[in-house]
Amino acid sequence: MTFEDLYAGLLEESVSGKENGRRTRGAPYHLDCMYHPGHYAPISRTEVCRCSDSEPPHCAAACLFDAISRDDFGNLFIDPDKCSGCSACVEACHSGVLTASRDVLPALEAIKKSKGPVFALVAPAFMGQFPDSVTPGKLRSAFRAIGFDGMVEVALFADILTLKEALAFHQHIHSEKDFQLTSCCCPVWIAMIRKQYAQFLPHVPGAVSPMIAAGRTVKYLCPDALTVFISPCAAKKAESREKDLRGAVDYVLTFQEIQDIFNAAAIRPEELADIEKNHSSGSGRIYARKGGVSEAVCLTAEKLIPEPSFSVRPKTADGVTACKKMVNDLVNGVSDGNFFEGMGCIGGCVGGPKVLCDPATGKRRIDRYGREARCRTPLENPYVPELLERLGFESVEDFLANSDMFNRDFSS
Repeated sequence: MTFEDLYAGLLEESVSGKENGRRTRGAPYHLDCMYHPGHYAPISRTEVCRCSDSEPPHCAAACLFDAISRDDFGNLFIDPDKCSGCSACVEACHSGVLTASRDVLPALEAIKKSKGPVFALVAPAFMGQFPDSVTPGKLRSAFRAIGFDGMVEVALFADILTLKEALAFHQHIHSEKDFQLTSCCCPVWIAMIRKQYAQFLPHVPGAVSPMIAAGRTVKYLCPDALTVFISPCAAKKAESREKDLRGAVDYVLTFQEIQDIFNAAAIRPEELADIEKNHSSGSGRIYARKGGVSEAVCLTAEKLIPEPSFSVRPKTADGVTACKKMVNDLVNGVSDGNFFEGMGCIGGCVGGPKVLCDPATGKRRIDRYGREARCRTPLENPYVPELLERLGFESVEDFLANSDMFNRDFSS
């Protein structure tokens, strides 16, 4: 029985509640990976490695973080403490034996057993993934059909973090030589800076990602809640387990995993009721594509401080190769930017390894969704001060001065 056959059968069993016997026929390693994904790296080996024509293996050579090695028996070992989940090794693997981990089974079990409310935290890229007929409201109904009590658009928390990034820029840029590195939303970009360009960490605002901000907020407002983040990114699985971040998000599923659940449960979102709720600005919605963070911060910074000492001069890069070139230009003093946005996937999140549509289509839908927002930046978004008030902040200024809840510690 192949890994994929086992996964499909166990998912069918989980959705239907009927035993199909695959637990007794599956390989122990595969079963443990599926039921206890937190014990393993975000990338799993589905079979014994058949690559013998390269040393190091192609996958190890492609890994930015030295996470892949061979054990004493010649089998691939992926270090869960080093693996970022970027999926570069999956693309480089000539044998096709690597895949993003599957967290569906324990997530569905936790949803069924949860004593508190269960929330689906959907990444800003979600609007680009389903057919045009699937509105956010219909997707909300689809999540309820699975067992979720509510759906939270993480774009609202991108709004909040845009405020932090814009203020951090004005606080730390005092000369033409000063600069800031973002984006907090991409774990591969942040991991690359931490591992390969640690000298630049003082230039990275210590803000958590929108995913972590959403999870922490839900847990603060509803301590017994179960949170499941949903995105096109396997690297988010690794991010959720980092020492200073763990606990905010209980499970991370990819869009592909959610589609697998919809298929197994015969759920067709386009046929469900439209429960419309709009909480995010256009700035938060465009975080999902290349340049979205820079555009959001530029617009917000202009409104936050109308006559700044220095304006934002953004430089953007997408894909690991381009990100490294952009930072190397900074190292070599040949860049004239002062705000650097990196995204590990080509095109941004809409080009992630587990998207359901091509990046160009995803970007087009994201841009349209951004234009349809009722407000352009978080400063005009009425839900931002409302949410901050529920978190105990008296004003946006109070939040910006005392937002430890949305800060992180890069030293851990």
